[in-house]
Amino acid sequence: MTTPSGRPSEHSPETTAHPPETEDVLATAGASPGDRERSVVTHRATDSPSDDERRLPRSSRRSPWNRRRDRIVAVALTVFCVAAGVMVWLLGDSHATSLHTTSVAPPRLATPESVPGSLAERWSAPSEAAPVPVAEGGFVVTASHGTVAGRDPLTGAIRWSYERDLELCTVGTAWSKVLAVYRKDAGCSEVTQLDPTTGRRTAQRNGDAESPTRLVVDEAHVTTTGTRLINTWRSDLVKTLEYGQVPAPVNPERQPRPGCRYSTVAAGGDKVGVIEHCPRETGARLTVLKAAGAEADEPEQVFSALLPEMTAQLVAMSDTHVAVALPGRRQLFVWDDNGTQVGTYGLVPGTDELAAVPEPGVVSTAVSREHVYWFTGSHTVALSRDGLRPRWTVEGTLGPGTVFAGEYVVPMAGGIAVLDERTGATTRTVAVDRHGYRGPVELETAGPVLLEQRGRTLVALR
Repeated sequence: MTTPSGRPSEHSPETTAHPPETEDVLATAGASPGDRERSVVTHRATDSPSDDERRLPRSSRRSPWNRRRDRIVAVALTVFCVAAGVMVWLLGDSHATSLHTTSVAPPRLATPESVPGSLAERWSAPSEAAPVPVAEGGFVVTASHGTVAGRDPLTGAIRWSYERDLELCTVGTAWSKVLAVYRKDAGCSEVTQLDPTTGRRTAQRNGDAESPTRLVVDEAHVTTTGTRLINTWRSDLVKTLEYGQVPAPVNPERQPRPGCRYSTVAAGGDKVGVIEHCPRETGARLTVLKAAGAEADEPEQVFSALLPEMTAQLVAMSDTHVAVALPGRRQLFVWDDNGTQVGTYGLVPGTDELAAVPEPGVVSTAVSREHVYWFTGSHTVALSRDGLRPRWTVEGTLGPGTVFAGEYVVPMAGGIAVLDERTGATTRTVAVDRHGYRGPVELETAGPVLLEQRGRTLVALR
């Protein structure tokens, strides 16, 4: 309604837009003044927090997770994460591994001035996965039924152990560490490095080693043997060479002769040697490779020579020479590291003995300061360490022998013989009761203790 002047009446509603709070007041015109005031406050709390509300601490506001449905979701997620972690632990390697380390220092062992006049068994333990006695870091290491154990040399008491629910393929030493190779999946692929003084695990890798396998060691690298594939690693277990039939190769056609079969392997001077038997070749082949080339899957060949017969055995490698036995000729051929044949020497052992292929692919040898000692099966041949020339041969031995108390000793039937390293002459013998065992014997020492690997058993003598 308008006044006669045409101006709006003070009681008539305005036609302009109002602020939200004014609209709320007008919408509640029928309410009491107090109700209208409450309506305005309620509207402000919904759309725009008041100054007092802005000053409230954040913790006093309503959490978006206090609804029942939200709490159920949170609990379900927590249960799922815990269950997943438990399943990973149950099915993973950690659940199947037991490690017991030690902080006790190994005993101080004094080496005797000479080989004692009598030796008796002090303790023994199963160690079928170790092809030779293992003594490192003041402890003696045994390997049996998935467990690698560091033992007191004097008593045989276990000081540390590393156990897996897997079959042990082989155990050896390199770089003052213990290497344990376990069978996993198709081959001997899990390699664990252990500190021999504590048992602590220091490195681990997965590879493609065949089963069975042995570890071939030089100063800087370790190589696993195989009939179709060999692998080499450096001290941090990084692969530096793979040679042969590489599974699922990333870069095909990098292997020079992937169809060959391998019989014996040796290493020395940062090189790896292998006797190959290749299709359509009339003789065995000696191939020498760099242990660490530019690319691990692309072998770098030092030289390769076709041999005059098939039954060749790679005996030993030094920094500069390679020695190969040719059983049919009963000769030892020696090459330098340029691939030039520099020597041919006659051998005393018979053809059948020289032709026996060692298992798995490693000729039994031991190294001293002056010689490489080669066990042929019933003879021990001393080769000069520099040029691998035969110096002398002893018949009737059970192994390559070792240096004990400053003297060279070899296992014989009924005991050990102390030999003159220069001539091979026997200076004296010491009786050892092996309780009927007549097989090959590998020797190692730990201070005053002489260790014998008799097949599947390690025996400590003193």
